[in-house]
Amino acid sequence: MTRPAPAIPLPRLAAMLAGALVAAAASLLAGCASGGDRPPAPAVATAPDPHYIIGPLDTLNIVVWRNPELSTSVTVRPDGMISTPLVDDLQAAGRSPSDLRKALEAALGKYIRDPSVSVIVSNFQSVYASQIRIVGEATRPQAVPYRKDMTILDVMIQVGGMTDYADGNAAVLIRGSDGGRQYALRLKDLLRRGDISANAAVLPGDIIIVPQSWF
Repeated sequence: MTRPAPAIPLPRLAAMLAGALVAAAASLLAGCASGGDRPPAPAVATAPDPHYIIGPLDTLNIVVWRNPELSTSVTVRPDGMISTPLVDDLQAAGRSPSDLRKALEAALGKYIRDPSVSVIVSNFQSVYASQIRIVGEATRPQAVPYRKDMTILDVMIQVGGMTDYADGNAAVLIRGSDGGRQYALRLKDLLRRGDISANAAVLPGDIIIVPQSWF
């Protein structure tokens, strides 16, 4: 008959568990400190398409030359459509201002002769796929519209920096346009030590994750 293994005394078991937790935490912190073997985010990056793409909630000022009664200011609806005098439910989201201008001229051409339209975008939001998302221990986590030549510093200023609990040098940049590749960020060095070499370019669709510090 096999005897059951002797029970481990509770004080010893607690000590063993505490030691395992400390070792796991140390390993995790070491991985964060090293950036998890992620390469640093590149200082320069080229956006795939330099043209602005209209998105839901963008405000459009539409001017029809010599037809002030057809000129208007509209907000792109959540479904991506707009309505203007004589034109109902025209797709705006996903188009550049130039493409929308041509579509409006084609639609208005059924009612007036040789329409000339200008489309001016204000209150920029752009399409969701082009927005940059900042989550975790940012002061105001949010999605911000991408702007040409935007950097990590620009994004962090817009979200109000980091909380006191952030582990900025363990932050991660996930680049959707590069197949989800991950890069290490040094936000603490950039924001609290003024190390401009820690700045990096951002691209449309980037995600910035700011983890919480363990201590």
